[in-house]
Amino acid sequence: MIGLKTSVIQLQLIRICEVNALGKKKAKDTEKTLVEKMLDAKHVQYEGVSFATHQDGDVMQISEEEMAVPQHQVYKTLVLTGNKTGPLVGMVPLDMHIDYKKLSSVSGNKKVGMVPLKDLVKTSGYEHGANNPVGIHARHNYPIYFANEAREAGTIIVSAGKIGRSVRLNAEDLAKLVGAKFADFATETEQ
Repeated sequence: MIGLKTSVIQLQLIRICEVNALGKKKAKDTEKTLVEKMLDAKHVQYEGVSFATHQDGDVMQISEEEMAVPQHQVYKTLVLTGNKTGPLVGMVPLDMHIDYKKLSSVSGNKKVGMVPLKDLVKTSGYEHGANNPVGIHARHNYPIYFANEAREAGTIIVSAGKIGRSVRLNAEDLAKLVGAKFADFATETEQ
């Protein structure tokens, strides 16, 4: 009888530990990212958004087919390098691409190109899929350019610095926070 009571008590303790572990995991999953904390510190209003992700080769990607919002509202943060300026950032909708000639002209370069994936973390501080204008501006203060479509949209969604985690906020507020310029350099055709 005593052995049975001991086993029941041990099982109850194991269940309590499992519940506590789940609670800690859930709390960790809802913990704010550094980007969200920076937005809070600057009193910029935003709404947290989560997206399903999947492995695509060497990188994690947002599962676009599972998105509950139009791709035109979600902005990708692309890290490039210019022949005169060095690193710079271009923000375009998920369903669009950068026109390199136009961005070169806008940024004062003769030529711009994407930073190689192997150099991305070293250049921006973030892995592919987690790049964001707030964190990059805070770490490096590179020139940042938003496609005019962001201004026209009003509210956009950008990465919160963690793959699958994003924030929805006013494009003008974000541009002001990171010193970004709006320009015409987005295109529907891949270059």
